[in-house]
Amino acid sequence: MAELSDVTVVARDRSDRLGEGPLWHAPDDALYWTDILDRRLNRLTLATGNVDSWALPEMTGWIVARADAPGFLIGAESGIKALTLDPFAVTPFADLPGHPPGNRMNDAKADRHGRLWAGSMPITCDRPTGAFHRVDPDGTVTVVDAPYIIANGPAISPDGHHLFHTDTGRREVYRFRLHDDGRIDDKQVWLRFDPAWGSPDGMTFDAEGGLWIAHWGGSRVSRFDPDATVERAIRLPASQITCMAFAGEGLDRLFVTSAGDGVDEPHGGALFEVDAGVRGLAPYRFGKA
Repeated sequence: MAELSDVTVVARDRSDRLGEGPLWHAPDDALYWTDILDRRLNRLTLATGNVDSWALPEMTGWIVARADAPGFLIGAESGIKALTLDPFAVTPFADLPGHPPGNRMNDAKADRHGRLWAGSMPITCDRPTGAFHRVDPDGTVTVVDAPYIIANGPAISPDGHHLFHTDTGRREVYRFRLHDDGRIDDKQVWLRFDPAWGSPDGMTFDAEGGLWIAHWGGSRVSRFDPDATVERAIRLPASQITCMAFAGEGLDRLFVTSAGDGVDEPHGGALFEVDAGVRGLAPYRFGKA
């Protein structure tokens, strides 16, 4: 396993209590991400390094661009919302079936067919009341797998045939077969995290098929080969690493979110940029183009 160490802390005037859900949005030349506990949306403009921030009405775990309407979808406490920035507005989009009080959304990705795959979890992180949902382009929401303690990190393989998902509370990464019609089956435990690694959090694939996983409590991100062996790791100066996204015109800049809540660390809650040594994949949008 190779260890890389080229890490930059992105300069800004605040840190995140619980940074999550980074999204590269090429039309804005910007990286978006949320601070769940402080109920904020952040935007880093790559050309200038400027960071903007907006207050959100609820805890929000992710942001995904839309293909068939202006703006974005976001995953909030009470369900899925539509978001526009100019003018700033948050409006209802879809409810989650069986979503109990005290739960919130946590992480999501769109696939090449414009569907959204999104997890939910209890705010207290301590009971299996979460679920994994598929949101079709018409707004229909279906629970496709349950229960979860901390549903996290969906990632879709470059060929579109497999979907990976995590239960951080169980330290397990699952692999599903993903069919073109939206069905998932053949669930397998692809990887169990050693407790010394921390717990698996957000995930993303690179263009070569490597799966990057954030280590909550493990101070690093790691790249895993298809057989679930660690191929390389990047150590970070914070313990609670949450998610990552490739960004930039060449998709060769890897940004990593973290959380400062509950820890006394100079860089807890920072946004990091690391040299991953590989290029990423452009994110898909929700809805039919």
